Amino acid sequence: MKSSAYANLQRKIITVTLLVSFAPLIILGVTMYYQVALMCKDKTEEHIKYRARAQAQAIDLFLKERTAILSAMADTHSFNDMIDEKNLSRVFEVMNLRAGAFVDLGVIDSAGQHLAYVGPYDLSGLNYYQESWFGEVMSKGVYISDVYMGFRQLPHFIIAVRCWEGQRSWILRATIDPNIFGAIVLSAQIGKTGDAYLVNKAGIYQTHPRFSGKILTEFNLDTKMFRGGTTVIEARGSLGNRLLYAGSWSNNNKWLLVISQEPAEYMRRLFALRNTEIAIIIFGIFAIIMTTIFTTRLAVNHLRDSDAKMNELNAQLIQSDKLAALGKMATGVAHEINNPLNIIIQKTGWMEDLLAEEEFQNSENYGEYKKSIEKIEYHVERARKVVHNMLGYARKMEPHLEDVDLNRTINRTIDMLENYARDNNIDIQTDLSPDIPIIASDEAQLQQVFMNLISNSIDAIGKDGLIQVKSYRIKENITVSITDDGPGIPRDQQKKVFDPFFTTKQTGKGTGLGLWICYSIIEKLGGSLSFRSKVGEGTTFTISIPLIVPEKK
Repeated sequence: MKSSAYANLQRKIITVTLLVSFAPLIILGVTMYYQVALMCKDKTEEHIKYRARAQAQAIDLFLKERTAILSAMADTHSFNDMIDEKNLSRVFEVMNLRAGAFVDLGVIDSAGQHLAYVGPYDLSGLNYYQESWFGEVMSKGVYISDVYMGFRQLPHFIIAVRCWEGQRSWILRATIDPNIFGAIVLSAQIGKTGDAYLVNKAGIYQTHPRFSGKILTEFNLDTKMFRGGTTVIEARGSLGNRLLYAGSWSNNNKWLLVISQEPAEYMRRLFALRNTEIAIIIFGIFAIIMTTIFTTRLAVNHLRDSDAKMNELNAQLIQSDKLAALGKMATGVAHEINNPLNIIIQKTGWMEDLLAEEEFQNSENYGEYKKSIEKIEYHVERARKVVHNMLGYARKMEPHLEDVDLNRTINRTIDMLENYARDNNIDIQTDLSPDIPIIASDEAQLQQVFMNLISNSIDAIGKDGLIQVKSYRIKENITVSITDDGPGIPRDQQKKVFDPFFTTKQTGKGTGLGLWICYSIIEKLGGSLSFRSKVGEGTTFTISIPLIVPEKK
């Protein structure tokens, strides 16, 4: 059976068992969750509604107090007293002493001319006849403006009262400190996510919000959604988060105090109570759920393991057949090579015996003959090691440790492949670290690995390319890298590179055993063989060999 079939079987058993066992408890939990959620929402809305209403009343009281003291000063002082800036300054001091939050004070006649001013701005002599608030004050007698920029080009709002003295009318106007007023509004916010601000009927901010938006910019909701009195709605904020909005009208329904709050913050304690109740039910059913899952998985996993072991045995049988065929082939090839090698050795021995005779020792070419026979014997011995190596794969022979000069082995290998590379206009460059010591390893097997990897690089490049061979020491390991600028190995083939009988070469040009043999050799020597490749950029094979000094053989 496939893995998905086992998963489906396990899922069906668990689902049916749990549905039959826990349907009543699930229904109870959902009902309780729903009821507690409703209670939490009602409590939150009630609290935020209360704060909005209370703070709106506090704002109204603040404005009434400032309006009352401004009216009292206008009623108790004559026009001539007020246009005297010394007297006006004393009045301004008394107003701030009694109530505070006044920024400036000014007297304006019926023609809109600013006759006297006390404050931090240069407003004396300006004419306000064309300002909208001027007409409102003259017609209504008392007026609290929306926030506007005015001549000072700063957001502010004013309280102004109209006074009559005989046939003369004039206006006493005061500006409210926006910082003090804004702090009163913000004091209504709750917690880390709470905010409080004022907007007018047109939805324009009258105070600075805590998080998003600026004074005199537009509110993200329609103020008509907030009816008379105090209204609570739920909507998305300007940042896209869900918020509860409580709105309460103040200043004779000109301003809307808005308190916004993420429901989850205030409801956290109530949610904790709800979660505790749900946890009791979950704890009650947890043991049954775990038992059901455990027993079901135990049975299904037992079936899956049995199936996996069977598949693994089949794969091992197939691999064993491949390796057996490889062993037979290696044994046959080794036998066929050994026979001519033995004959060559016999003949070179006979030739050495001939050279020992006096007539040959007197020959002027005696040294050249002697040197040629030694070269033949050296290469025959090297061929014997290669044959021995092939038999080692078939018989799983352990490496034969000997003293190995790794850099010399690399250079000898390159010397043997130099002509092959030169014929294909391929340059082999070396960068061999001089501080690599003599190590205990198997020179013949290492040479075969280097020869296989370098010849593979030559074959991959084909014509006109570069191969770089580097050796260096990293702590207790010696690393050899072989890099070519060939076409690279496609990503979908990289996982199969070290599999036996897999080759990227054309049919008839590769057996698919070379890299597998190299991997096996390095693994037996206690090292590792890896590679990285990118199509169009080339391939780098990296060999890591443990540094074993000869004394530790």
